[in-house]
Amino acid sequence: MRGQRPLSDIELEQALARKALDRGMFWRLLPLLRPVRRALAAAVALEALLVGAVFLRPWFVGQALDHALVADGSGWRVDARLAALLGAGMALTWIARFAISGASQYLAGRSALRVLNALRMRVYRHVQTLSVRFFDKTKAGRIISRVDRDVDALEPLLIQGPPELLSALLRCVVAGVLIQAISPTLFLALAAVVPLLVLGIWGFKRISQKNWGLVAEARARFTAHLVETVAGVRILQQTVQEESNRHRYRALLQDFNRTLIRGNRKSGWFLPYTALLTSAGMVLLLAGGAREMGGGALTFGQIVQCLFYVQLFLGPLQELSDLLERYTSGAASAQRIFLLLDTDAEVADPPRPRALGAVRGDIHFDAVDFAYEPARPVIRGLDLRIAPGEVLAIVGPTGHGKSTLVQLLTRFYDVDGGTVRLDGIDIRALPQQQLRRHVGVVLQENMLFSGTILDNLRLAAPAADDAALIAAARDLGADAVLERLPLGYATQVGPMGGQLSQGQRQLVCLVRAYLADPAVLVMDEATSAVDVQTERRIQAALRRLCEGRTAIIIAHRLATIRDADRIAVIEQGRIVELGPHAALIAAQGPYARLYRAYEQASFGDAAIAAASTTVDTDTDGGTGVATDAVTHGGTAVAIAVTTLAATPALDDPSHGAESSPALA
Repeated sequence: MRGQRPLSDIELEQALARKALDRGMFWRLLPLLRPVRRALAAAVALEALLVGAVFLRPWFVGQALDHALVADGSGWRVDARLAALLGAGMALTWIARFAISGASQYLAGRSALRVLNALRMRVYRHVQTLSVRFFDKTKAGRIISRVDRDVDALEPLLIQGPPELLSALLRCVVAGVLIQAISPTLFLALAAVVPLLVLGIWGFKRISQKNWGLVAEARARFTAHLVETVAGVRILQQTVQEESNRHRYRALLQDFNRTLIRGNRKSGWFLPYTALLTSAGMVLLLAGGAREMGGGALTFGQIVQCLFYVQLFLGPLQELSDLLERYTSGAASAQRIFLLLDTDAEVADPPRPRALGAVRGDIHFDAVDFAYEPARPVIRGLDLRIAPGEVLAIVGPTGHGKSTLVQLLTRFYDVDGGTVRLDGIDIRALPQQQLRRHVGVVLQENMLFSGTILDNLRLAAPAADDAALIAAARDLGADAVLERLPLGYATQVGPMGGQLSQGQRQLVCLVRAYLADPAVLVMDEATSAVDVQTERRIQAALRRLCEGRTAIIIAHRLATIRDADRIAVIEQGRIVELGPHAALIAAQGPYARLYRAYEQASFGDAAIAAASTTVDTDTDGGTGVATDAVTHGGTAVAIAVTTLAATPALDDPSHGAESSPALA
């Protein structure tokens, strides 16, 4: 929050990076060119040759007018030999221009691919190192916009910009030198427009850079909304919000258009301004040249040469508008890229991490305090010791800190107070990757990647062959479900596992955790998406999986809770009860109340699975009634589902109250 309003997206990104947007981009962009400096130097040299070829053409024209066209008495005659040589020279300058330009573009294109791919990989690699809090706070579309569109926007600035800027400056300088050599008077007349040009460039840069920053921000907003729409399309369709979502997207596009138009309106004056300076320069040249030619100081050929040189002198003024627009657009994108790169991971490895040996799985949450937001603590002074090889079940109301313990144990977040220890070592002293290799987690949110089931299993065991992966699935009891798929383990799971059911995805995640063989296994509602029959098949395998390792199970299924060595009850971020199932039931405390609620919910689940009690149809084609049991607030409620078979009209007097749906 800033005052009484929430932070905007870009303000939130600055808060996460703990710094403001860096407006000075030149010195940060320059190092990106170091790997391709030789190719760019060659491109610059080619541009210099190209400028030389361009300046030869006016010289050939001037020589042809002054020497190939010879006054002969009352007329003119053409020196054919000299004219042919000058024409051939002119043709060679055009051939050289095309050849040099092609070579320059080839070098620039190769350099662009190398620089932009390296930057894209740098941003991508950095994003993977950021802490979970960053992804919790930042929209996915904004991150994608940085890696994709913003990086692409740097290509005209970094690769095309330097050679073209050098070419423009060379043309301007060389044209000025040649005009000075021909006529100092004409050069001084043209130099009068330079201060006005510098002033215009300064104003344009200030206005345009700010405007392009706003445009980049507006573009990131509609990109972020597009990504959220794709990810949440099922919810939008389920809630029939497609039209309102389209209106919101259209509003974001209109805001982008307004920002773009407003920026162009503010900075669009620069091109006509340079055109005015060019016209003024031509007027000064013609006025001064006519006087010089009348006095005999200049020949006709020299005047024509100067006309070409003035075009080459003032032409770059027209190009500066495009070059500056590239710079301001690229700089605005670079500001956001470097803001992302300047965002440090909140959870970082220590300078001198300790190495883990053989992990026993002794876990100790020692007086732990934690809050996602400073004013709203989630864990308060929690103290919990889990012995090696112990199976601990954690239960409690939703939102009271059960899953947060998993985040703290795996160091996705760091504790605000106290310590989390593994085998007596503060986990903040361990390398994160090493810690997470020994702590396996199966979450309720089952995430799969595009590819086959075997591809997803191989994430946990990259060196395993297909037979070992399939054997693990069979050991865990997942084969009965996975092998019934159309292609078995070669079945494509689709984006984020969307082609599998939720239960099938969860089974793949369980097998993946089994393959990782961690010393500590954490299952956060890991069987919540598995049906009762499937769960029964894997319960024995899960018990075998827990043998010889520490297991923390956050679950609501009765069998999982009851079989644990101990059960911890968390309320308001504190341990309120701890002990075996039988002892906690006998104590008639919070756990006993939760257990009774679980029993009621389990009864409802069983009733749903067994439901479909159909009442015999009347001999005259009456109504058949089936009842399903569902739970509401922990209470089993039977809801009748009415099926009609050749049912007469409802207003038929032969059907009274019995023809109405039954509700028990």
